[in-house]
Amino acid sequence: MTNLQIPPTAYVSTSSTKPIELYAFLDPMCSSCWNLQPILRKLQVDYEQYFTLRIVLSTQLSSLNSRCTHVEEDGFSHPALPSVAVKAAELQGKRAGVRFLQQLQEQVFLDTKNVSTYQVLMDIAEKANLDIAEFESDIKSKEASRALQCDLYISREMDVSEVPSLVFFNERIEDEGLKVCGVYDYQVYESILEEMLEEKIVPQEPPALEDLFKRYNTLSTNEIAAIYGVTSYAAERELKKRMLLQELERIPVANNVQWRLKQYTNQYKNS
Repeated sequence: MTNLQIPPTAYVSTSSTKPIELYAFLDPMCSSCWNLQPILRKLQVDYEQYFTLRIVLSTQLSSLNSRCTHVEEDGFSHPALPSVAVKAAELQGKRAGVRFLQQLQEQVFLDTKNVSTYQVLMDIAEKANLDIAEFESDIKSKEASRALQCDLYISREMDVSEVPSLVFFNERIEDEGLKVCGVYDYQVYESILEEMLEEKIVPQEPPALEDLFKRYNTLSTNEIAAIYGVTSYAAERELKKRMLLQELERIPVANNVQWRLKQYTNQYKNS
């Protein structure tokens, strides 16, 4: 953990009504970033009243340059393309960008697909219920590339060389930010929030299970157990009930079972 001597006004939004600004530096293709996801989600469910989360893509340029390829149109493939696609999705709004990033990571880590091709990214955009014509235009635009360059600039300015990393700023602009590299136990992040706020933090009540799945699309048994404060056995029993009712589908993965809504591609229409 590192204190950052950075002019916070360059990054922290003064318009936010929440006292903490949290920057999450991620690479969509990084398995450690995927492992951080349950912690970020539980932080949001428990303590979102205290902080605003901003996702910053910190794709490693050295690996991108060494693996660059160029194929036209539907066969276009480039290792930077998934990150550009996330920024293109964000041009349709923050929620759209988050939905796309979630879908992209699921395709990589649950469905083991190659997401560095143009056509697969178009399929992901459809699953995330984006405006396809707009996304198709934006992914090829200078705006998406510039947005990615902006994220990489913020990474350099905050001296972030490792993903995942979280950077916490409070509302006192004279205070330093706090950078946390890697993945730690959930209680570490709770302690940081309390330290930054200088007060006892109080978790919110979790939403109904249906609403949780509408927000996050896929969740593991362990995530459900942690969010609702029940045993993994109790969580799995409830999830299996929902599966028998055709509400959820079960996705076996190496270390933990994942679940998602049976009709998950249609869940975003009213969001």
